[in-house]
Amino acid sequence: MAADLNRVTLVGRLTRDPEVRHLASGDPVCSMRIAVNSRGRGDDGQWTDKPNFFDVTVFGRQAETVSNYLSKGRRVGIDGRLQWREWEAKEGGKRQSVEVVANDVFFLDNRTDGEGGGGSGGGWSAQAAPATPGGDLPVDTSDLSSPAPAPAGDDDIPF
Repeated sequence: MAADLNRVTLVGRLTRDPEVRHLASGDPVCSMRIAVNSRGRGDDGQWTDKPNFFDVTVFGRQAETVSNYLSKGRRVGIDGRLQWREWEAKEGGKRQSVEVVANDVFFLDNRTDGEGGGGSGGGWSAQAAPATPGGDLPVDTSDLSSPAPAPAGDDDIPF
């Protein structure tokens, strides 16, 4: 029998600033909501965008990074899993919800691209964040030599 699969990948924009809190153990947990547009034809035959809203939870060091660098309006990619939960409401009724638990959060725009002021460059992953500023690994540029100059002549012109 094949194993079950629970995986979701979303790309959208934050609808509010991320909120971080700490569990009793001291571990950080960040909650955020993203809007993801679906494109379809309306009743009038015109293409329209319909927003879908998803609650996302991020745990650990990644939660702190997300809360420090992301803000409302920022474009993010989420890779994670769906989690269903049920609880008893204060009024006495049962409540339930499905949320996305993020394994990876990717910052997909520059600081100036979104409405908010925080963030990082495109494609930057919160999980791959350096521990300290300037903590990036050195880059080996030894194989990046200048190409030899092309010989001059009419035979090299492709047209």
